[in-house]
Amino acid sequence: MAWSTRELAELAGTTVNTVRHYHRLGLLDLPERRSNGYKQYGVPHLVCLLRIRRLVELGVPLSEIGAARLNGDVPPEVLRQVDAQLAAEIARLQKARDDIAVVLRGGVPADTPAGFESVAPRLSEADTSLIHVYTRLYDSDAMKDLRRMAEEDAGPVTAELDNLPADAGEATRRRLAEQVAPMIARNLADYPWLTDQAGRTTRNAHTTRQTFVDAVTALYNAAQIDVITRASVLAHEQLRQARAAGDDAAR
Repeated sequence: MAWSTRELAELAGTTVNTVRHYHRLGLLDLPERRSNGYKQYGVPHLVCLLRIRRLVELGVPLSEIGAARLNGDVPPEVLRQVDAQLAAEIARLQKARDDIAVVLRGGVPADTPAGFESVAPRLSEADTSLIHVYTRLYDSDAMKDLRRMAEEDAGPVTAELDNLPADAGEATRRRLAEQVAPMIARNLADYPWLTDQAGRTTRNAHTTRQTFVDAVTALYNAAQIDVITRASVLAHEQLRQARAAGDDAAR
């Protein structure tokens, strides 16, 4: 029995292009040709192709399959490496399924940052975008703290800041900064790493700082940035005064 390339591919459950690719890689020997110039495959070619397909199904890289043809088998260490990669992929897929279940259950946008589904409805578009940036700057423990902050800071003051127009007047900015400051001060006290972020970032200090500044500048309007800056200054002063009072009381 002799087969054409198309017939061989169909019999092996693959494609003509795949058969040709295996020829180019030297995994499958080229057959003799008929008098009309067409390739003529036999059982040995079919068996070889099926063996290759089996190893591909297991996830063995084509480069290792070539070595296996020369050495007679795939080394156990290669199979263990493939198995570890498959385990990691299974874990990734399972996490994706878990995340999808949370998204469907909460009815939140699919691109909500992981772990922030519970607060997603209360986050502004800018806040959500900033959190996405945070995921590339901070470690998992820091992200958990940031989620708790988002849960604790939800309220009318945060909502007003989210909706603050760029042309908000001086009195509005000053009042809002004074209202936001205690929230920032509480976060600074509860999460000291916000002041000294060493060990909590996944990038160097310069990259983290510059990326944060660029993101805030791009995502928030001038009035919001002004309020956040003023509130941050007030918060640090409130925290300094609270610590000084605590030190005096301890004496």
